[in-house]
Amino acid sequence: MAADNPLSGRLDDDDYPAYTMGRAAEMLGTTPGFLRAVGEARLITPLRSEGGHRRYSRYQLRIAARARELVDQGTPIEAACRIVILEDQLEDAQRINAEYRRAAAAASDDRSAPGSG
Repeated sequence: MAADNPLSGRLDDDDYPAYTMGRAAEMLGTTPGFLRAVGEARLITPLRSEGGHRRYSRYQLRIAARARELVDQGTPIEAACRIVILEDQLEDAQRINAEYRRAAAAASDDRSAPGSG
């Protein structure tokens, strides 16, 4: 019966905007103002419902939670958002670098295999 439910796949989707601003703030233990501030700092961009209300995904809540940790440690919100953005960019760059290294190692192994030259 769950397969007939159009929401069944979305509930497990980290990018599905399932949470209202109030619920998201409650889950993070913060205020709606904090969520507005991280949006203004362009850390996260919530989707809007048909009525114009902000909706947040689980992925966005994890990002906002990391910013909140930094703010709770005394980092200004704008700086916390920039740190989180840079951390995310660094993680992407490291992942891409690892992929390039694996591809280079595989190409090197192929060239050194017997009968390849």
